[in-house]
Amino acid sequence: MALILGIETSCDDTSISVMRGADELSVVTQTHLEGVAEFGGVVPEMASRQHIAAIAPVYDAAIARAAIRATDLDAIAVTYGPGLAGSLIVGLNFARGLATGLGIPLLAVNHMEAHVYACWIGRDPAHPPELPAVCLVVSGGHTDLTVLREDGRHYLLGRTRDDAAGEAFDKVARVLALGFPGGPAIEKAASELNPADGDPYVLPRARLEGTHDFSFSGLKTAVYRACSGKLGPSEAERIFRGEPSDPLQAREPSAIRRMAAGFQAAITDVLVSKTALAAEESAARSVILAGGVAANTSLREALAARIAVPLFMPRIAHCMDNGTMIAMAGSFLLERGEYAADSPDIDPSLELATDSHLPD
Repeated sequence: MALILGIETSCDDTSISVMRGADELSVVTQTHLEGVAEFGGVVPEMASRQHIAAIAPVYDAAIARAAIRATDLDAIAVTYGPGLAGSLIVGLNFARGLATGLGIPLLAVNHMEAHVYACWIGRDPAHPPELPAVCLVVSGGHTDLTVLREDGRHYLLGRTRDDAAGEAFDKVARVLALGFPGGPAIEKAASELNPADGDPYVLPRARLEGTHDFSFSGLKTAVYRACSGKLGPSEAERIFRGEPSDPLQAREPSAIRRMAAGFQAAITDVLVSKTALAAEESAARSVILAGGVAANTSLREALAARIAVPLFMPRIAHCMDNGTMIAMAGSFLLERGEYAADSPDIDPSLELATDSHLPD
């Protein structure tokens, strides 16, 4: 089996992994938190500088933990998009230098496709997800619903028309003063809801009937408006824009838990119902849930209870950005002989699928 090094630097985590087949020999991830709390999110220029400082030590650690030599590697896989331009450049240039120096193939990986292939990590190769599979890929920047067919390509069913699901989690968490990243913070607050608090707030669902598209902007705005009723419009607006303000300290914790639970339920409801319908209409043999938001326990449980075909999800540790999923996706490229060009370039706006799914 091929020994592949995977490099992931699409956003603010520097992650490098060594894999043999579907087995993870090592993974080292440097999470860059500097500035995130202060600015309410990732600062692209700061992230680029942090990648530059971290990538060589992370590489050395990954090689050492895998107990291999660099000359043992068969290929280098690296994210070339989508993501932050400066961050992508750091990873791609480092990977290009390694591949050239070692005289081995360079594999350019679509970051979103790698999230899907994270479901193959550690799995028996004899029992992969059956295709065609409906894929729900949900992250901070993307919410895509695709069909992965036997030709290895993704065919688009629908995607968000505005905010991605993870982006909505981050913005609502900011309004509720729960911190960043918003997904884990809202999930924790929702899990702490108790009978004495009352029921979760009932929030709107954008069904967009007749399509497989998503929309979370209205849901986010509903939370903002509900909060502004107590905070005062100008103060709530400042929070929403990320400007310095601290008006939520005096709010009742029970109200925050009710809002977090209501928001999470609304997003989960739409994601699950759309995916279940897509699986039925596409005659899918399996469903794949991937991306950072796939770590949400409520979403995982609700989707498993709703669909009639097998559900495949990455382990929680592999839902977030990581080098292992890049190496896993790279193994498929290596098998198909799809090597990167001599001078590959980044593609910050790269999509998972552009072709519409046409029924057979």
